[in-house]
Amino acid sequence: MAFEPPAYSRRQVRKAGDALRANPIIVVDLMTALPIVSNWRAAHAYPLNTFQATLRKKLNALDLRGNEVVVGQRLKRLPSISGKLRRFDTMALDRMQDIAGLRAVVPTMSKLRQLRTSYETGSRFTHELRSVHDYVATPKVDGYRSIHLVYRYDNPKAPSYEGLHVELQLRTQIQHAWATAVETVDTFANQAIKAGRAEPKWAEFFSLASAAFALGEKTPTPVRYAGLSQDDIHEALHEAERHLRVLVRLRGFSVAADKIHARGRSNSSYHLVVLNTRDRTLNIKSFSTEELEEATEAYTDAEARAADGEPLDAVLVAGGGVTQLRKTYPNYFLDASVFLDRLERICGKYRTPTPKKGRP
Repeated sequence: MAFEPPAYSRRQVRKAGDALRANPIIVVDLMTALPIVSNWRAAHAYPLNTFQATLRKKLNALDLRGNEVVVGQRLKRLPSISGKLRRFDTMALDRMQDIAGLRAVVPTMSKLRQLRTSYETGSRFTHELRSVHDYVATPKVDGYRSIHLVYRYDNPKAPSYEGLHVELQLRTQIQHAWATAVETVDTFANQAIKAGRAEPKWAEFFSLASAAFALGEKTPTPVRYAGLSQDDIHEALHEAERHLRVLVRLRGFSVAADKIHARGRSNSSYHLVVLNTRDRTLNIKSFSTEELEEATEAYTDAEARAADGEPLDAVLVAGGGVTQLRKTYPNYFLDASVFLDRLERICGKYRTPTPKKGRP
């Protein structure tokens, strides 16, 4: 497998990140920095692949496989990298810990806790656990819930990659559904919920939805709702949904199956997923294991086109066919069906039934 090693010093990577932070559009300094950023990101594919294999072993040990669990891995998108650098003045690209992201979505809180324990107590896992962020026990202000484990790659047999970081995101299905709906609304309702810059009504709606879902999983709600009953939260969520017409709007964001264009083998190792947010079309180009370098170049090209103004949202992901991709990255397919089903069940009980017409 043709994995790309880091080709630049950490000082060069840091300077390239500073250029990316200072230049949100393509200019001379940024053009010089982009090859360095691209190489630094691509180098994370090697430790990410190692962690993915370990994750699948742990899931098998917990008897989680097939349709019960979803595994996804991705290299952080360039807009996300530059956005994070601009949000945090002290952030340096060479120290960014979530360039390589690995996600596991499991069915229940019980399985989520077991999976976390298998990492934190596993004696044979030699990589350094740098930080744990339990956003299930303490949800973020916006309602985000998940468990993040950040590891520093440590393998003397692969010294080129030592010191790179991999972030594991462990979620339940309903936590994943909430995050998917947020990304879908961000893309098509011109919001920035994920970045903390949403319109107040949308921010309130998703925070309430998180609280309602947390109660269903018997976990803590965002702190602002700590004193409210389940009925209070459900009723407030219904009112927020009614004002924003969330059910209608999210259903309208769906992409028709015949507008998904896939090229290449469905069981390829890598897929470049490009969502055209204007046309609401999805293009998926697949690459073999030996074509990782070509896939990385295509990913960089798609991001450059987006930076030039094309309405594109691209991500390079690993493994599985279109069906698996839809489960792992439903926001790119504009699929918020799991979120909508749960929301409908909560809000439906507050609607006034339509009276039946009597006979004349």
